[in-house]
Amino acid sequence: MTGSLIARARTVAFQGEPGAYANLAAREALPHATCVPRPTFDAALEAVKRGEADLAIVPVENSVYGRIADTHLLVRHFGRPVKGHVSAEKNDLFIAGEHFHRVRHQLLGLKGASVAGLKEVYSQRPALGQVQKIIRELGLIEREWSDTAGSARHVAELQDPAAAAIASSLAGELYGLEILRADVEDEPHNMTRFLIVGAEDDDAPNDGGAVITTFLFRVRNIPAALYKAMGGFATNGVNMTKLESYQLGGSFNATEFYADIEGHPDQPNVRRALEELQFFTSKLTILGVYPAHPFRAEMP
Repeated sequence: MTGSLIARARTVAFQGEPGAYANLAAREALPHATCVPRPTFDAALEAVKRGEADLAIVPVENSVYGRIADTHLLVRHFGRPVKGHVSAEKNDLFIAGEHFHRVRHQLLGLKGASVAGLKEVYSQRPALGQVQKIIRELGLIEREWSDTAGSARHVAELQDPAAAAIASSLAGELYGLEILRADVEDEPHNMTRFLIVGAEDDDAPNDGGAVITTFLFRVRNIPAALYKAMGGFATNGVNMTKLESYQLGGSFNATEFYADIEGHPDQPNVRRALEELQFFTSKLTILGVYPAHPFRAEMP
């Protein structure tokens, strides 16, 4: 990531307590910035809006658990409407970059506690969803907590040898817990993708480097609108790496789509694909144009 906004950032907000995976991702992605904890995803983004932090880092998806739903509700308020598409929302946040973080979950407990004596395990829902094998093996009762590091702190405060937390090794160190079982994630490829968000529209340059363009669109209510909207990407050779749908306002008729593509809007084939997309959409918003993380080149 080489965007000027990222390079000059001095503070980055994340959801959770010190030791959360977002904290680790922030340290990896922005080692020059001071990490600022916030209790919710909303609060982390609000910190950027209010000028309390230069950037925020938020998870959007995990290779084992899938979509991190809360964040996807928030990104609907990002970006700039494409010319001719009016947005009702005030959009003042933009995606400036991405980061892939390898998540290694530790089963943490009080010092001296035994795995055999555990009865319940605390953590954030996505984290619990990534360690189902050990939960079933040990017959543990799942207890949801607001974030992984917070669950470690809670277990330390409980002082109950039958209680454990799923969190990072850093969280264990911070809250004085012992690793009872190391690297308990269900799959060795357990990876979470984070978006780095800022208050400036800071597109990556069209200089030949690998770029991701992320956008939201709403198709017109006509037959085969989605099929036709997607056709421009196929005919112009633009690779779409992500496409997700969301129901709007409790309606089963109104659907919005979130997409990632490889390429820059200034590249001729990407420009043609986006122009064709506009014919079949009632809303089109660019959320960000940013450098592709190097991990993408290593994906199997």
